[in-house]
Amino acid sequence: MLQLENAKYSFLFCLGICIFICSVIYIKAKSSDIPRAQNHSLSCHPFPDDCQVLLPSSSSTTRWQRTACREVSNFKSAPNCAWIKTELHFIMEPLSREEEDYPLAFIITIHKEFEVFVRLLRAIYAPQNVYCIHIDLNAPLVYKASVKSLAGCFPNIFLASASERVTYAGFSRLQADINCMEDLVRSPVKWRKVINLCGQDFPTMSNLELVRYMQGAEWRDRNMTPGIKQPTSMRYRTQRQHVEIRGVYVVPKGIAKKPPPHNLQIYFGTAYYALTRAFVEYALNSSVAKDLLEWSKDTYSPDEHYWVTLNHVKDAPGSNIHGGWEGNIRAIKWRDQEGTAHQGCNGRYVRNICIYAIEDLPWIIKKNSIFANKFESNSFPEALDCLEQWHRHKVLQQAMVPIKSSWQLATEVNISGASTVG
Repeated sequence: MLQLENAKYSFLFCLGICIFICSVIYIKAKSSDIPRAQNHSLSCHPFPDDCQVLLPSSSSTTRWQRTACREVSNFKSAPNCAWIKTELHFIMEPLSREEEDYPLAFIITIHKEFEVFVRLLRAIYAPQNVYCIHIDLNAPLVYKASVKSLAGCFPNIFLASASERVTYAGFSRLQADINCMEDLVRSPVKWRKVINLCGQDFPTMSNLELVRYMQGAEWRDRNMTPGIKQPTSMRYRTQRQHVEIRGVYVVPKGIAKKPPPHNLQIYFGTAYYALTRAFVEYALNSSVAKDLLEWSKDTYSPDEHYWVTLNHVKDAPGSNIHGGWEGNIRAIKWRDQEGTAHQGCNGRYVRNICIYAIEDLPWIIKKNSIFANKFESNSFPEALDCLEQWHRHKVLQQAMVPIKSSWQLATEVNISGASTVG
């Protein structure tokens, strides 16, 4: 009988240990789903001197120091939305009546670097706007799940209902934007203009500045699609058929294409735009737009001719038939413009576009475009850290509502480190 009692107590003891171990494992698993605060060797220290000179300080004895130091990793399961909004510093209130009355739509096409995407999104987020996120079908499953989880925390952020396997310079890139446009026209948000972005963009204008720019005399009822009549050097893109090797590259077939439909003059310009809602509806429904879209399927980089060509059609709402390169839509340092439009790239060139380093920021700020392109967090993290704080400080300085502490990405500290200015 004594042996039976001992066995029973031993069993209960072991059971208790097992329950304790399982509880610890469960708690750890749950807590791992929330991004943790980690000390960046760079971003949690005071900004470099090259950045400090760009950030307005209240005193010569203070320096800016980041408080937004969390490394945002992929979410393993549904995140805590209250934590996301507060700890990742999203601004959850309209900052002015002017912005609230002029909601914007954004199309963001992404495929990598979840943390950079989160930082872009929080920089442009406003509760009155609406955001369509297109995730490349080539993106890893954990990346797609993380973006979906994040979007689920906000009623005005959604994933595109149809996704493409995007190929550089392929028709799939244009189709991705159109997929989002079809979703956005069904959105309950009465947005006024739509702006397209990629995951390596970052804003230089605040939302208030953007609203004012879109409502200025030059652009109030017009589309912004910088470009010119197609130069001779670019005609190979549309005079010969091309085939898209999905997800890889685009190659010429050597077969001549028929002339463009409706006797359209083809233009060449940027793939980036700011379009009126009426123009988007025209692009989705008019026979001219549909025929041009079909004709463009076997061209090279059709997003660089489609929007600007359509915007030179007289009957298109908000068209700019005499327009050229007007519209300060992107700050980009092209390699072939070195010595003219800019004095060189302090980072590195990728596909002839500068990946910005911190030394490039004065040029970006002076140019005062809507967005700047491109940034990489791994190559030059200080550039994004610095521009992000410069932008958030400007946003909060312009706000017409009380500022919440969770909206701050950095604080001013005495050089001695003894106190915080705020």
